[in-house]
Amino acid sequence: MQCDYFDRGVCRSCTLMGQPYADQVLDKEIRTRELLRDAVEHAGGAAAVSWLPAITSPESGYRNKAKMVVGGTVQRPTIGILDDRQRGVDLRHCGICTPGVQRALPVLADFVADVGLIPYDVAARRGELKFVLVTESPDGELMVRFVLRSEGQLPRLRDHLGALRQVLPEAVVVTVNLLPEHKAVTEGEREVVLTEQETLPMRFDDVTMHLRPQSFFQTNTSVAAQLYAQASTWIDEVGPASMWDLYCGVGGFALHAARPGRAVTGIETSREAVRSAKQSAREAGLSDVRFAADDATEHALRARPDAVPELVVVNPPRRGIGETLSSWLEQSDVQHVVYSSCNPVTLAKDLARMPSLRLRRARVLDMFPQTGHLEAVTLLSRD
Repeated sequence: MQCDYFDRGVCRSCTLMGQPYADQVLDKEIRTRELLRDAVEHAGGAAAVSWLPAITSPESGYRNKAKMVVGGTVQRPTIGILDDRQRGVDLRHCGICTPGVQRALPVLADFVADVGLIPYDVAARRGELKFVLVTESPDGELMVRFVLRSEGQLPRLRDHLGALRQVLPEAVVVTVNLLPEHKAVTEGEREVVLTEQETLPMRFDDVTMHLRPQSFFQTNTSVAAQLYAQASTWIDEVGPASMWDLYCGVGGFALHAARPGRAVTGIETSREAVRSAKQSAREAGLSDVRFAADDATEHALRARPDAVPELVVVNPPRRGIGETLSSWLEQSDVQHVVYSSCNPVTLAKDLARMPSLRLRRARVLDMFPQTGHLEAVTLLSRD
């Protein structure tokens, strides 16, 4: 993939830009195999792991969510990133974004200027509009979120919502997120929904997940579909009657793995994500699937012995599941674990803490082309 922003040196976020894509994928696969091999050897297990071919992605146009910093001036706003002097760098034509997001960003930049929204000046700590966040669904619909410092420009956005919908009819969900603090985060706790529709449907074949503004979703739609399919295939092979989906987000693994007679429980700290997951399960008529807002580790530690499932899916953030949950899984009666990880380093550490759960299957998924990041999914089973 060729990128003018990278070539000009104005953005180096995609650290592997310019490297042949096949080499990127091979390097990620080799690195992951080495890390997991060392983890297996550390745990005293055999290295007979079935590695499936890596799942690749389109090199460009894959990222379904853009988190764009707003800089510049009211008359000439920038939508992109900040440079080392905290000045706005415009990336409205970023090539790794999906086509729908690419079409939306210039429209939103013009809208910010036309409405007179005041970009937030990080160095001076003044202004209002901090970020514009855009997510595209598989159907081409958009969720657009304006992150503001205060409610001061909220009436202006309400007044111009109709104009925005005219130039960007794909924007079916439009919100304002309020972030009054000056700190290095992307969003605040309070969300004001401006449109009648509150969720963005993410349709994957027979499964529809509802995405609310503050819910996590995989950033690569095509690879996410294959991730869910791979995990569901492994789950069906071992055929558990009960399973947990820990760190479940909006319920991707739980909803895809739901089968008649299989009791599925999804656990997620985000209440908004749990609301979304419950809505999806309800609309799909999945009576054996339930979701609850809770800490994954605390949920496991509180579980009665007779409530421990046969299989657990974990999809933690980059820090991994950690020592406490790893130890609980090691000592529990859980027979199988499907571990999906965006960080092979912490994945390897967690696997080394669970020697009784042998690594059986593994696969690398290139969720983030042009960067060093990846997704790896593994199946662990007791002897």
